[in-house]
Amino acid sequence: MSTLDLWQLMANVVTVFGLPLAIYTYVSGQRKERDNEDEEVYQILSDAYIDFMKLALEHCDLKLRTRSATPDLNEDQREKMQILFEILISLFERAYLTAYNENMTPEQRRRWHSWDDFMREWCRREDFHNSLPVLLQGEDMDFAAYIRRIDEEERAK
Repeated sequence: MSTLDLWQLMANVVTVFGLPLAIYTYVSGQRKERDNEDEEVYQILSDAYIDFMKLALEHCDLKLRTRSATPDLNEDQREKMQILFEILISLFERAYLTAYNENMTPEQRRRWHSWDDFMREWCRREDFHNSLPVLLQGEDMDFAAYIRRIDEEERAK
């Protein structure tokens, strides 16, 4: 076997084995990077929801963790509640825009289900449900349709 034949054989081996391995390594690295970005976004959104819950705790007189509407609120309390609902709907919209898509991986779907659960929980609350038409004005149309569907499903239960 001549040196030229040996070089051609080595080139073929590299082409047959090395190129697919390089492509696999690149694609795998890209997937891991995407997964890390998804996890980072989820963590940021999760932290924002925890911050919202701290706000709800600071305003426990509004009884935001009950399912029924809080009766006999004064004007200041109604305004605080409306502002907290606006913060919450903004957070839900951000989660929808950054984390939801039709073709999610199992891991993305697992993360999304926690947001879907949060939205459902709040839609079961009477005064949040009653505020939705005002809260959704000017919001992303796809997000608004999504949360309206959730709201309808929760009302049907």
